[in-house]
Amino acid sequence: MDASELQPISQFIKAQAPFDTLKAAALERCCKSLTVGYYSKASAIVPLDETHPQLYIVRSGAFEVRDDGGELVDRLGEGDYFGFLSLLSGEKVSNRVQILEDGLVYHLDPDTFNYLRSENRHFDRFFNRAFAKRLRHQGRFKAKDLATTSRVNTLMSKHPVVIDSHSTVGEAAQKMRLARVSSVLIIDNHQLVGILTDRDLRNRVLAEGLDGHLPVHQAMTTRPKTLTSSSLVFEAMLLMSEHSIHHLPIVDEEIPIGILTSTDILRGQSSQPLLLIGEIERQHTVESLISVSKQIPLLLQNLISADARAEEIGRVLTSVTDALTRRLIVLNQQLLGEAPMAFCWLAFGSQGRQDQAACSDQDNGLLLAYEPDETASAYFDALSKSVCAGLDSCGYVYCPGDIMAQNPLWRLTLKQWQHKFETWVNTPEPKALMHASIFFDMRSVYGPSSLFDSLQDTVLANTKGNDIFLAGMAGNALTESPPLGFFKKFVLERDGREVKGIDLKHKGNALINDIARVYALSAGIKEVNTAKRIRQLMDLNIINRKDALNLADAHEFIAHMRLSNQGYQDKHSQEITNYLKPQHLSSLVRHQLRDAFKVVHDAQSGIKLKFTRSF
Repeated sequence: MDASELQPISQFIKAQAPFDTLKAAALERCCKSLTVGYYSKASAIVPLDETHPQLYIVRSGAFEVRDDGGELVDRLGEGDYFGFLSLLSGEKVSNRVQILEDGLVYHLDPDTFNYLRSENRHFDRFFNRAFAKRLRHQGRFKAKDLATTSRVNTLMSKHPVVIDSHSTVGEAAQKMRLARVSSVLIIDNHQLVGILTDRDLRNRVLAEGLDGHLPVHQAMTTRPKTLTSSSLVFEAMLLMSEHSIHHLPIVDEEIPIGILTSTDILRGQSSQPLLLIGEIERQHTVESLISVSKQIPLLLQNLISADARAEEIGRVLTSVTDALTRRLIVLNQQLLGEAPMAFCWLAFGSQGRQDQAACSDQDNGLLLAYEPDETASAYFDALSKSVCAGLDSCGYVYCPGDIMAQNPLWRLTLKQWQHKFETWVNTPEPKALMHASIFFDMRSVYGPSSLFDSLQDTVLANTKGNDIFLAGMAGNALTESPPLGFFKKFVLERDGREVKGIDLKHKGNALINDIARVYALSAGIKEVNTAKRIRQLMDLNIINRKDALNLADAHEFIAHMRLSNQGYQDKHSQEITNYLKPQHLSSLVRHQLRDAFKVVHDAQSGIKLKFTRSF
């Protein structure tokens, strides 16, 4: 390499820490020993040689470092390094480096790297600190709060004790004693039909004076609560708490693969969200409940600081909102008396989808079993107004559009709600549909599931395969577009003289919610959480795997950016908004955000082609 070739390399290298601390002779030796590699995005992965570790210095392009489990470790751009873990530890390369954008990378051989470490204390200290930081970063997924970030499959027993339903309880008890477990799963024809626990044996066999010859199916708990292996430990803890159970069968694709017990969970840490929910459930006055709710912003900040996934943060925050809502209903019923009929408290929008963030307002309604008389109407009017006022005091402000249970328009009987949805579906006026779209993301927070199921089943029966309705919904989903302009610039929202920034909610996540909703309603999918809708659409081959994964990644990335930005705003005592100012972003993150918005743009093109081409 002659002097003319060496000069631009030398200028770049000596501007980077810690190379800027090297003496001229050491810097010259370093630059002369460098080799150059070009890595194309089409190659996907940087080919790391396990037998020949090197220091890789990013000159241009963008890269992601992921561990052997696929977890993101770091994102790299110009002036960043990788490969130093193996150089410093002597261990084989285990991380994978994905190529996000074509780039040039300089390679520094291990002999020169070690020479520079020995010659310069600052150089050596820099990479030792980087090494420690990378290890902490990789370990953060294990160090985060167990319940908010860990999956059930990390704690469950993967070889549960099983028996068939025609065996005797005596045989089941012997199996439990031999395996030293407190439950057995009851399996018939590879299907879970029940569970038998120590408590079942006490209450249904011994306490009834029955003997060990009793068939298992007469003592077991039928239709036990279950979760999938990918569920959060937090969700398992919440389910156990709500139903006073200590054993949870884990079922994937209708096949039982494990069991999670309260003892398994106790081996880990306690859950801050679950402790908060427990505290909510112990309050006996609305005033004390309002006081407890002041912990929610801190919970959000802790979750953001722990770098939890946006999807998980949304589910955790929504679980807290659900608990607050239920407790407000119970406390107000203690004042008003027992409800005159069965009812469901409905959550719409972000609470319905379980993706709440900061500054969420209320979107709720009431589903009544049948037409109320004057006395019942007064009861539900008082109940809904008190609960909505309580939510407002707890930080969930009144809905600007008045979509709340306290509004008689959204306090309806089952037949009235069914008629309301049938009107939206069968006479899909664009403006009416735009306002109604929020109602198609609904969950029951309180009340009998059978009542809510009757409503949801009717809605999905009307939407599935309804071309005119779906075209209207798709048309509404296309009224806004991602904030992408010419020359790779972002389109910024402006308010008079002020530049607000990129609207991550309405020009990002809301568009993905719209896309997933249209597909889900077309297929009759009951799930309303956007990430879960996308996964089901992929499993049903309604969206191809590549497009579904890209859309899910874009949804998570934009939501993560929104939450991180809100965390920054709160930390710096700024107004909490959905607007992100691009000047605060590195070139790499800007590139990733543009890619995410491009995925949304392509997905919009997909629903336009699929649902509106005949209209």
